[in-house]
Amino acid sequence: MPRRRIGFWYRFAAVLCKPPLVVLLKRDWRGMENMPADGGFITAVNHNSHVDPFAYAHYQYNTGRVPRFLAKSGLFRKGFVGAAMRGTGQIPVYRETTDALSAFRAAIHAVESGECVAFYPEGTLTRDPDQWPMTGKTGAARVALQTRCPVIPVAQWGANELLPPYAKKPVLFPRKTSRVLAGPPVDLSAFYGREMTPELLKEATEVIMAAITRLLEEIRGEKAPEKRYDPREVRLEQRRRTATATARRQTARQEPGQPDAPRPEQAEQAQQEGQGT
Repeated sequence: MPRRRIGFWYRFAAVLCKPPLVVLLKRDWRGMENMPADGGFITAVNHNSHVDPFAYAHYQYNTGRVPRFLAKSGLFRKGFVGAAMRGTGQIPVYRETTDALSAFRAAIHAVESGECVAFYPEGTLTRDPDQWPMTGKTGAARVALQTRCPVIPVAQWGANELLPPYAKKPVLFPRKTSRVLAGPPVDLSAFYGREMTPELLKEATEVIMAAITRLLEEIRGEKAPEKRYDPREVRLEQRRRTATATARRQTARQEPGQPDAPRPEQAEQAQQEGQGT
């Protein structure tokens, strides 16, 4: 199966982006030999800085297998940026609309056409306090299981030191090092031929996230926490605490002869139902 050619827009983007990346970031790149020379495949990458897509794309460009990213649909409507996104073949993601599944269909078509599709399984910048990979969303696993293509885990570190997560200003000095490490394909064969239930997709996604985390441990020279940071669990815990605190305040304000204030678990249930969770 042929590889995708590097066209005008990708070369033009490289001319614009490579000089500042070379100036701002030293490079420690490893594992390029794990990228398939031909045929479609997926890369699954951790996300800890708004700069890291550029740092990773720089790495991937130098392998000769240019990536197609899944990106917010709004970027495709931003003049020159939108033209570049379309010209480089990026895949728009229409969140919470009837077109939301079109991105996955496009990703599957790209892989089956012999292209590299890059996924950030976390879906957003990591919220882990120490910037380890969080729990992942199941899109990469779904495409991988449907196409049975290679899944190459990629860990990166260094762009987050240039521009920390959620920071507005870069830290230019001292000069940072972009460390990128690609591993061998993740073995998902145990999931082939099985019904793609939410549970199976979640399990396959965790296998992918574990592979990324092991690579990041190698880069950082330290062990990740045993329990992966789960933003959904954190949100639920925050809601429970809010509901409990609200119920206690209502109880404290309750006057004699008034109906009893709702118990904490009742307040929690009411809040969850009101938010559709």
